[in-house]
Amino acid sequence: MTSLRLAVVLAAVGCYLLKLAGVSLPESILNHPKVQRVAQFLPVAMLSALVAVELFDGGRRYALDWRILAGVTAGVIALLLRRGFLVVFLVAIGVTALLRLIT
Repeated sequence: MTSLRLAVVLAAVGCYLLKLAGVSLPESILNHPKVQRVAQFLPVAMLSALVAVELFDGGRRYALDWRILAGVTAGVIALLLRRGFLVVFLVAIGVTALLRLIT
């Protein structure tokens, strides 16, 4: 198994276990103020990770694309308007995809 396949399998297992933990944890833990605070920062962390991955072209060189920045800006605006996690992602992805389609 190549290292890429291993990384994909490990990421999938990790995501499954994280999802399982969220369903399995008692409500008292999920309602803890520290857990709630961390959950508020997840959309920002995910958007930052997506931008960081997109900023490097194949991991070799820096390739800043204005369409990506526009999508992230739209996502940040949705986040500032206190939209949900899914809405923030859909706005950022939609704006980026639309700009890539028309240019």
